Amino acid sequence: MRKMPALYGLPTARQIYRVTNIEDVAAEWAPGLRFLVKIATEDDVGTVARLIKSGLTGLSAAQAAGLEIGDIVLPIPDKDEVIVLYRESDLHHSLFLTNRCNSYCLMCSQPPTKQDDSWLVEEAIDIVRHIRVSPSVLGISGGEPLLLGAGLRKVLDCIEKFHPETHIEVLTNGRLFCNPRTVEVVLSNLTAQATWLVPLYGHADFVHDFVVQTPGAFEETLAGLLALREARKSVQLRVVLIEPTLRVLPELCGFVGRNLPFVREVALMGCEPIGFALANREQCEVDLAEWTGMIDQAGKLLRRLRVPFVLMNVPLCALPKALWKHAHRSISDWKNVYANECSSCEVKDKCAGLFAWHERGWKPATIRPITEGAVL
Repeated sequence: MRKMPALYGLPTARQIYRVTNIEDVAAEWAPGLRFLVKIATEDDVGTVARLIKSGLTGLSAAQAAGLEIGDIVLPIPDKDEVIVLYRESDLHHSLFLTNRCNSYCLMCSQPPTKQDDSWLVEEAIDIVRHIRVSPSVLGISGGEPLLLGAGLRKVLDCIEKFHPETHIEVLTNGRLFCNPRTVEVVLSNLTAQATWLVPLYGHADFVHDFVVQTPGAFEETLAGLLALREARKSVQLRVVLIEPTLRVLPELCGFVGRNLPFVREVALMGCEPIGFALANREQCEVDLAEWTGMIDQAGKLLRRLRVPFVLMNVPLCALPKALWKHAHRSISDWKNVYANECSSCEVKDKCAGLFAWHERGWKPATIRPITEGAVL
């Protein structure tokens, strides 16, 4: 989420708007949508005012250098600010549905709260309606989206209605799918293209339940995964690479390959150094370069068991070259940075880089430029 200064030339409601420009606003306008016209001069304000007078409702105007055409924004006029909720030009796109959760993971980057934030569902639907170019992939995250039940289903159906070609990725711990009622409400007759991204942090309850700090979570997660299989839904399993999971990584990968053959792929992910991870630094701060043997062993095991896998949030210099082909540029655009050491790296444009707050937290490994002419 990006926040930036903005000066509003006309009365502006605190609602969702799509950013456009003077030249395109008349052609782009549609009833039921709101448009924030990016302006540069007082004359532009007058032009927008005349358009409103001619019958184009839902228009406002603002000066904000950081805005891009196609942004979906929430104006904060009383503070002369604007929040960019969705940026068309980003590589990754997602909707945030709730900050509530039923797990308390050691490394949670978004520590849960208990307040009712069900209004985020309507905000997400409004964002979806205002997106002008359908993204190839749209993520849904929280918190735990399954806590929303029918609200989550409403968002999924809305995405399918307005962007039928968009593939949805739902980040969920999957635990509530152990309840047949949740399965019915969320999955019954669901036709939206979706992959369910479900974390599994151990091959046994004593590991997984410790990482998520919730007794019984392992059994509920497995029941949820089986419910997704029964509904014939695509599943990606996610493993965050912190000390407790790294110690059992080969056992976990073996468990997945032998017992969960329906899983589409496994994602091995670097830890985001923020939120609960900072409070649980002893378990979460690892130098992945020191664990490459374990990661390589897990990768070989997954290949042998014919389970596709990807590496996410991990810079290439932390990995043996044999694993580079599995590494993805996966960090969201607004939180993705590179260290000074990366400036001379020959594979920087193919590397995931670092989280923007690594200076407050830690780097996933000692960062070193790759300058031997290595390419992916």
